Parts: sequence; structure tokens; C-alpha cells
Amino acid sequence: MIDYKSVSLANQVFEAIERNILNGVYAPGEVLSENRLSKELGVSRTPIREALSRLEGEKLISSSPMGSVVLGITKKDVEDMFFVKKSLEPEAFRRAAENMSNEALEKLKANLEKQEFYAAKRDSENIKNLDTEFHDIIYEESGSPILFSVLSQNHHKLLKFRKASLEKSNRIPGAFREHVAIYEALAERDGEKVARLMMEHVIHAYENITKEDE
Repeated sequence: MIDYKSVSLANQVFEAIERNILNGVYAPGEVLSENRLSKELGVSRTPIREALSRLEGEKLISSSPMGSVVLGITKKDVEDMFFVKKSLEPEAFRRAAENMSNEALEKLKANLEKQEFYAAKRDSENIKNLDTEFHDIIYEESGSPILFSVLSQNHHKLLKFRKASLEKSNRIPGAFREHVAIYEALAERDGEKVARLMMEHVIHAYENITKEDE
């Protein structure tokens, strides 16, 4: 059942279906009918229809006579998403170092304390969520709504692959150490160092995900 919040019902339905696609709950090739989704999510078919239209626009599903067919995220999509990360994230992080507020640094510090706690427990679910928050805080500090929107959505769509990578490898301690180094460079307002560390972080993440996918 959907957890009713202040956001619109259509948005909640969209996020629920998108999350299930990105997490692999709905597998590529699986057919999603409006009736099935209505029963699973406990809502009428109207918000389901709106959500499916948005998901088709994002190329996560395609229409067919039987219903909506899950496309999901392909290996080529992953390569393209990491191309975006390599192209834009170092610059976004460099700008963030120049704009970084003390309040944002405090948020990052609190985030890292939680990461350390859950890393010790190898809790990939909480680490994944904290990783998203860590990156989003820095994207926002870039001062560019465009960079924030593009990079945040791109990072989110790698959800399934990031989670699988964290669960199947020793990536959690390494990613945490890289986050700490990035935080320290941000605290020093050293834009060039942050950009270099971020590029290394992206490369390591890509190598780990592609290694796990082999």
C-alpha cells in the first residue's frame, strides 16, 4: 500500500513503480497491467495511468497490447550514466567546494557518522540511502539547479546497481574512505582536489559495478 504523504498521489505511485523497476522487483520484459498495479499499490487506475505515462517518457517501460513492458536499465544505460558522472560530477564538486556553506558541511559530517555506523554493520540498504543523501547535498551546493537535477536523477537511476555492488563486494569500506576524503577536501575549500577525488570515486564505482556484472 502507498504511504500517503503531502506529495500528490500520482507522484507517490510514480516513485513506487520507478523504485521497483530500478531495484529489479519488476524485471525487464515483465508486463505491468493497470489492474495489477492498482491492486498492489491500493490506488485507483487514474494515478497508475499517469505514472505509467511518465515512466514511458523516461524510457523505463514501453506500451504493448498486453500492458506496459518493463525496460529497466541496460548495461549500455549504465555506461552512459557513468559517462554523465565522469563528465559533470568533478565540475559540480569543484563548484561545491567554492560555495560550500558551514551548514552543508555539518550535514555531510552527520551523514558520514551514520555511514560509519552502518558500514560497520555492512548494512547496504542504509548505506545506499546515505550515499544518495551525501551526493545530493554536494550537488545542491554546486549552486546550479541544472547540475543538481541532472546528477541527482542520474545517481538515483543507478540504484539497483549501486545496491548490488555494495552487497556483493568489499566496496562499502572503500566508498566510505573516499567520502571522508571528499568531505575533508570540501572543508578545505580545495576545488581542484575535490574534483580529482570525485573523478577517482566515480572510476572506482564504475570498475566495481562492471566487475560485479561480469
